[in-house]
Amino acid sequence: MFQPESLIPDFPILDQSIQGRRLVYLDNAATTQKPMAVLLASRHYYEAINANIHRGTHHLARLATETFEKARSTIASHLNASSSDEVIFTSGTTDGINLVANILSLSGRIKPGDEVLISVLEHHSNIVPWQMFCERTGAILKVIPCFEDGTLDQDAFHALLSERTKILALTWISNCFGTVNPINEMAKSARNVGALVLIDAAQVIAHSHIDVQAMDADFLVFSGHKVYAPTGIGVLWGRAEILNSLPPWRGGGEMIKEVSFEKTTYNDLPFKFEAGTPNIEGAISLAAAIDFVNDIGLKPIHGHEEFLIRYAAEALAEIPGIHFYGPSDRAGALSFNVDGIHHYDLGTLMDQMGVAVRTGHHCCQPLMARFGITGTVRASFALYNSTSDINALAEATRKAVKMLR
Repeated sequence: MFQPESLIPDFPILDQSIQGRRLVYLDNAATTQKPMAVLLASRHYYEAINANIHRGTHHLARLATETFEKARSTIASHLNASSSDEVIFTSGTTDGINLVANILSLSGRIKPGDEVLISVLEHHSNIVPWQMFCERTGAILKVIPCFEDGTLDQDAFHALLSERTKILALTWISNCFGTVNPINEMAKSARNVGALVLIDAAQVIAHSHIDVQAMDADFLVFSGHKVYAPTGIGVLWGRAEILNSLPPWRGGGEMIKEVSFEKTTYNDLPFKFEAGTPNIEGAISLAAAIDFVNDIGLKPIHGHEEFLIRYAAEALAEIPGIHFYGPSDRAGALSFNVDGIHHYDLGTLMDQMGVAVRTGHHCCQPLMARFGITGTVRASFALYNSTSDINALAEATRKAVKMLR
């Protein structure tokens, strides 16, 4: 049986009180806390390895390079990538999406009138880069609508999909509602019309197994801080044949083979897309986080978190006037409002009771507009959360509601 209480000592930040109450951290969709394995990996890098990579012959430079490239291999193995060359280090999901949007806009593949297909469930980071992309290329942005339960309208998706569709950029799990999209089926349909497919896996990486070779996607992005690693590090996975065919975006050191004032020859994958000194410590710490998760096992983590979401929905359902958003079969997050109470007021009072939740539009303003609301209260879960955390969430919500009515 999964015992999250046994993992709490691995997370020093959880051993504190807020307003005299035990901290209950339920804002994991925004960022996860860091285990000792990750904190120690970060510290060890700076204390024993710190040097720039790929450019030096001295001992520390070689050790830093070896450790950095081992981290890339760890992540490639975790994703079941066909080669570690397909793993590009970025600063996070947003950076990865922007990288893809920019290299595609520079490639000459997209013509005026071509179409980019996204969904109403997208985070702003998977909306704004494509709006900018369309402004640059003359492409047209199309949006897949959703039903009242927060699931995507598959009939509308297939109606929007055509030979004009050149890119499908889709979130796997909604950061707002926890909706799990059928990305394999949707990606296959998009590939059948010749479209490239990008998957935003920011809300998947900490909860479920990812096998990029089994997917019909061309690109997949995620952020390290969603999976117990530091902020400022992320991954873009891309099929080697696609990445090799696309031009670099940023220019500088590392992404070159030879430079003269007349001509520059670009480097091979993955370095072609990694201009400048990367976040070396971040990549090493991300690998440590991946190892930490795999040591526990994604299958038991997934089962535990599925149980927590059901338990939370049942505990909160007893509160009069509560309204949940998204399907009953959700993952990672549970969003709700209470009639007559602003989500910000509710979250503020819950914080005073030691319960950390997220309030607002969660960087999904078009989705909020679709449901006629300005935001929600969102509780989101991680492997260290327990039923006692859910009980505290329910108690804090009930008390806050009583105070605000």
